[in-house]
Amino acid sequence: MTTMGSRRDFLEKLSISAISLPILYSPAQLFAASIEPYEGPVLRVAIMGLGSYGTRVAKAMESCKRAKLVGLISGTPSKVVDWRAKYGIPEKNCYNYSNFDAIKNNPDIDAVYVITPNGLHKDQVIRVAKAGKHVICEKPMGINAKEGQEMVDACKAANVKLLVGYRMHFEPKTVEVIKMRKNGEFGELKFFQGLSGFVIGDPTQWRLNKELAGGGAMMDIGIYSINGARYMLGEEPIWVTAQETKTDPVKFKEGVDETIQFQMGFPSGAVASCLSTYAMRHLDRFFLSGEKGFVEMKPSTGYGPIEGKTHKGELTQPHITHQTLQMDGMAQLIFEGVQPIVPVDGEEGLKDLKIIDAIYKAVKTGKKVDL
Repeated sequence: MTTMGSRRDFLEKLSISAISLPILYSPAQLFAASIEPYEGPVLRVAIMGLGSYGTRVAKAMESCKRAKLVGLISGTPSKVVDWRAKYGIPEKNCYNYSNFDAIKNNPDIDAVYVITPNGLHKDQVIRVAKAGKHVICEKPMGINAKEGQEMVDACKAANVKLLVGYRMHFEPKTVEVIKMRKNGEFGELKFFQGLSGFVIGDPTQWRLNKELAGGGAMMDIGIYSINGARYMLGEEPIWVTAQETKTDPVKFKEGVDETIQFQMGFPSGAVASCLSTYAMRHLDRFFLSGEKGFVEMKPSTGYGPIEGKTHKGELTQPHITHQTLQMDGMAQLIFEGVQPIVPVDGEEGLKDLKIIDAIYKAVKTGKKVDL
């Protein structure tokens, strides 16, 4: 499967930075942290799914202080051989999709990062939980809210953490905007716009397979505008409306959305207008309007650097590889209970899935759907 046209390749603006730091948000703190040796606990992680994004996470983890790649789970033996050589992974920490339940008996692995097609997440996450390991799951957490709830329940029953790969919750410019919002610097919030999309390539890839993806653009890139609306406005939506446009029914088969425009209403009266697409370029933009100020971010969710401005001027926080911050931050959460400014737990993932379910229902019925 070629990764051409995947959001990961399309959104990339710079090669991965080698800077690694824990969750700290001012440049002074970032610099201080970079020169201080870290001697605390290290989260030992196995990556499940050695594709393009798994490769990105592994590369970013080389710069982590609090997390380390120690294990591999893959259905492709040749990838395991290559990764073992590159990252120095012992053979005893390598598994395939049939036998990875045996991690239960491996004390050298603390957590598994599930980076496989969406439709596989639920069963794999539940198996990892039953093996007694913490789970990090790439987003969307599952293909619907029913699956998401089962995953949350299974991890609670197993007494393990379920975290979701919301890298933007650790990104310094995004964090600064959320802090400004919490401090009331934008005044009463009125409107959010989120534009998320790209032109997808290879028509045979899993992202265009209903069974594996759970849908189309909404299950891949659209979730950024959903999650972004929630953390930028600081509220949960109470209704959605949505409209689908499909220009290529051959590439985008039944149940695989090409483009969806959707709107959300919030308890305060604020509204959001968003676009999720696999058929348009030059998007990746967030805009927030309040009575006292505004935020414009473009790119808003790409791999970096994020760029943006507010009514007070340019956002100048340093670019640090998102996945490095995410993995160090998640290790800090697991070991020290330090929470990021916006949650990254299974309940957060479930909220997005409930909204996605409502958007698909609104598309199908043509009606406003209450949440």
